[in-house]
Amino acid sequence: MLSYFYMILFASGRTDIPAFYAKWFDARYEAGYFDVRNPFFPTQVSRILVSNIDALVFCSKNPTPILPYLSHYHVPILFQVTITPYHEEIEPGVGDKKKVIEAMRTLANLLGKDHVDVRYDPIFLSPRYSVAYHLKAFDHLVSALDGATERIIVSFLDSYQNTRRHTKELQARAWTEEDYKAVGQGFSSSAKAHGMQVQTCYEKRNLVEYGFVAGDCIPYDRMKAWTGKSFPFSQIRPGKGCHCVQTVDIGAYNSCPHRCVYCYANYDEKEIANNIASHHDDSSFLIGEARADDNITIRKR
Repeated sequence: MLSYFYMILFASGRTDIPAFYAKWFDARYEAGYFDVRNPFFPTQVSRILVSNIDALVFCSKNPTPILPYLSHYHVPILFQVTITPYHEEIEPGVGDKKKVIEAMRTLANLLGKDHVDVRYDPIFLSPRYSVAYHLKAFDHLVSALDGATERIIVSFLDSYQNTRRHTKELQARAWTEEDYKAVGQGFSSSAKAHGMQVQTCYEKRNLVEYGFVAGDCIPYDRMKAWTGKSFPFSQIRPGKGCHCVQTVDIGAYNSCPHRCVYCYANYDEKEIANNIASHHDDSSFLIGEARADDNITIRKR
C-alpha cells in the first residue's frame, strides 16, 4: 500500500515571521510561492508552491501583526506563541507581554483554542530567575490565559553559540533534582487548575514523573485529524525520541529583531543588522533578492 506525504509550512523556527515579516508572508502567499535559500548552500533555492501546502505552523513571540491576514489562509493552522517571564537584558526586542496575551485570546477566537499552543521556552535558572520566580510567573501566565489554550510546551536552555556568548547576561546555573521536582509539580498543578496540560518536547528530562505529559511540539495525530493526510516524521533528531511531523521552514537565520540572548538562530550581530536591512516585502525571498547563480528547484510534497 502506497503512502502519500504532504507539506506543512513552518514560519518559522529561524526568525519571527508573524511579528516582523507578516506583510511579506501574506504577499508571498497571495503570489503563490516562497523562495527559500539553503542556509548552508546559499545558491540552492527551494521554491515552495502554495498549492502544495496542506497546513501552516506559525511560531512567534508577538502574533499581533499577522492577525489581520489569517483569514486569507484556507488551510489548517497551528499557532505556537512563546511567552516567557524575562526582562530586557534577556529579551531586548520583545515588547509588552500583556498585549501578546491579548493577541493569544484573539487567536483562540479566530482559530479555536486547540489550534493555539503556548511555549514557555526556554526556561533557565539564575540569581534573578529562580525556581520561585518561575513558579509565580507560570501561575500568573496560565491564569491570564485561562480558556485561550489547552497546551503549554516547556523546554530547557541549551548550549548554543549565542548562549555561550551571553553567559554574563544569562548567569544560568545547573539544575538539581529538587529544582526539577518543584518546577514539574508546580507547573503541572497550575496548568491543571486552568484546564491545560503542560509538556516538554524532546527533552532529556520530560518531568512526566512530576505531572508533565509526554508529547511532541507538532503532533502527528492533530495534523492528520485536521488534514486527513499522513506526514513523515521530522529527521532533525532521527531515532532520539522526537516524533514531531516534518515541516518546511521558510525562515532565515540571523534575521530576528527580538535579539533574545538564548536564541540558537541569531548568533551574528553584524549579519542580523545586514539581513534586516536587506528585507523587502516585494521580494520572493525573506532576505535579499534573486541572484544570477541561483539554482531554483520546486520543493516536492
